[in-house]
Amino acid sequence: WTCWLVYMRCIVFCIPSGASQNSSDSGWEAKVTEFFRQRLMEKDAHTWVPSLNDVPLHYLKPNSLVKFRCLIQDMFDPEFYMGAYDTVDPSTKAKVLRCGKYKDVTECGVDLDSANMVTSERQTFYCVPIPGESPWVKEISSCARVVPSTSYVPSRQKRSYEDDDEDDMDTQPQAQGHAHNGTTGRDGDALVETTISLSHSLTHSLTHTLCKTTLTLSVPYVYADWDSFKLNDTMEVYGILSVSPALSALSDQSDTSSSLILDPAECMETAEELRVHSPPASLVPRLHLIHTQRLAHNNPLLPPAALEDSAACNTLHDTMVSVRAELLAYFTQLLLGDVLAAEYLLLHLISNVYARRDVIPLGKFTLNLSGCPATAGPAYTEQLYCALQQLVPSAYRLSMTLQNMNQLRLVPRKDYVANRLLSGALQLAANTSLYLDETQLEQGQLDPAGVRNITALGNVISWQKVDYDFNYHQMEFPSNINVLIASEGRSLLPSDCHVHLQPQVTPPNMEAYLGSALTAQSSSQLNKFRLYLTMARTLDYSISEEVTKAVEDDFVDMRKDDPQSISADDLHSLLGVARLLCLSLGQSALSTDAWSRAKHIETLRKSRSEPQGCLNGNEP
Repeated sequence: WTCWLVYMRCIVFCIPSGASQNSSDSGWEAKVTEFFRQRLMEKDAHTWVPSLNDVPLHYLKPNSLVKFRCLIQDMFDPEFYMGAYDTVDPSTKAKVLRCGKYKDVTECGVDLDSANMVTSERQTFYCVPIPGESPWVKEISSCARVVPSTSYVPSRQKRSYEDDDEDDMDTQPQAQGHAHNGTTGRDGDALVETTISLSHSLTHSLTHTLCKTTLTLSVPYVYADWDSFKLNDTMEVYGILSVSPALSALSDQSDTSSSLILDPAECMETAEELRVHSPPASLVPRLHLIHTQRLAHNNPLLPPAALEDSAACNTLHDTMVSVRAELLAYFTQLLLGDVLAAEYLLLHLISNVYARRDVIPLGKFTLNLSGCPATAGPAYTEQLYCALQQLVPSAYRLSMTLQNMNQLRLVPRKDYVANRLLSGALQLAANTSLYLDETQLEQGQLDPAGVRNITALGNVISWQKVDYDFNYHQMEFPSNINVLIASEGRSLLPSDCHVHLQPQVTPPNMEAYLGSALTAQSSSQLNKFRLYLTMARTLDYSISEEVTKAVEDDFVDMRKDDPQSISADDLHSLLGVARLLCLSLGQSALSTDAWSRAKHIETLRKSRSEPQGCLNGNEP
């Protein structure tokens, strides 16, 4: 670690001897990236680097190597900077060739007439912690305790960014509490709540999180291949931490003459845009990116290296059947003894959009679980969400009250005055579990904003897309969100599968019953469930020609008996259920047994009748 730090400081403060920024054959920049990439590939190397997700910002040294697990919430315009320049010592007049890469501001005494001055370009992103990331992910990912450094005295004071965005706060009501919050508060003497107070417009993910670790935002600077990054990508970035006071001075509209940042378009920026794009570094630190690791998922129990280990994968496959049975028993208890509903809940949690055919997302499996006990009030749906949040890496609960539907901003909106994207509740990372609590919906009138929100939810469910609001037009962004709808009757929203709950037990105290079910699961047992659910989503799947022929023949036979009994859409749904059944058993190919099982449980599901009848015709 010491060697890394020394090497990193060398590349930050000066160009290596004999190298020049405009010398294409020196290759020193590529060597820097390759050096860290190789070191981070070593076993447990990632645990040596402090994380902005876990360690309070004021405990980290400036110009040190840090990492940040995040989602790209916004993408700013590229900016120019001094890639190389000469500085002149005022007393000796000696010139020193400096490197501007991996730094926010230049050194004093720049020779503006030097022939060595090179203007370079870099891309800036606005990144936030992964929205709705579950508390157990943070606990497992945290590899270092928050202990003040004995060699570094923090001088930066934590500030609030709320006052800068009061108008945005009005559009995202915080008075709802857990109504749209992803977590519920808990008591605990060991709970260290050291969060930064930030407005919902900057990141709604902060309202989802049980604040056991310091959360922050970051503006990474990307120096190469920035076209490969996309909005809403999740990644873990490794870079050099910059909290230059000059950036805070810029944010406060103070004198910034000492900060020689080349930006030809600076004169074209509005005051609001300059303020938003240059927030205080004490709140929104800058990261100069050296290495990036894309995240297919954010489950720390299944790191990318584990999927490359064939022996480890085989061991996991061998245990999937037994873990599935244990998880099914747990879900059966949560769903009041309903085995069929438990099986469909399990299939829902491992579903994933694995491909798109034209505009049709393949693999999505939105589940509408109706028949939630009305007599239990919100206790049942809230406790059920808590149970699911303990199993999935990211989850977000949206209570569909009339007030939330009319006032919340679900769809991101472009603010042209500040030239930024205002986040919405549906700007979620891939594979996030979105829990819609429709039991909270009451009678009343939806205003135009509420109608747009309902439409946006329907688009996510049906097409797995979110239409971002750019005022004069809408821009479509694909999503991959698992939507679970809890309701009393059939949901007013569409769904891929509707299961009406048939409780086999009636607890006198619903909250105590579910609470005991939650606490009965040990940490090791929960980790087995978490690993199983993520592993099942990553498995490959195929259908052999032989099985395909058997399915086609079976479909023809069913149509012979009763042409109205099954349609092409029903066949598509059956194939989807059969695929999920195979994956849940650790099987990568469709078998005739899985096909028969899928037909059986679909027959049982459709045979259930709701006492209240159908509220709409969203699905059969």
